[in-house]
Amino acid sequence: MANTAKDLRDKTPDELRDQLVSLKKEAFNLRFQVATGAAENTARMRTVRRDTARVLTILNEKAAGAATEA
Repeated sequence: MANTAKDLRDKTPDELRDQLVSLKKEAFNLRFQVATGAAENTARMRTVRRDTARVLTILNEKAAGAATEA
């Protein structure tokens, strides 16, 4: 589910916020799995963190773009 910045730019801010919520929930669950030793794919933590940062960056870009247009 690794998203490219290009794919994310095509989404609406509402879709991006929904995706951000799901990524944060997944990160929360992965932290517990890693802590209890139940995690099968520990590398997923890295991709979730990076996807979260990518979504936040695109959201901030869209917000800045909307502010300059108004």
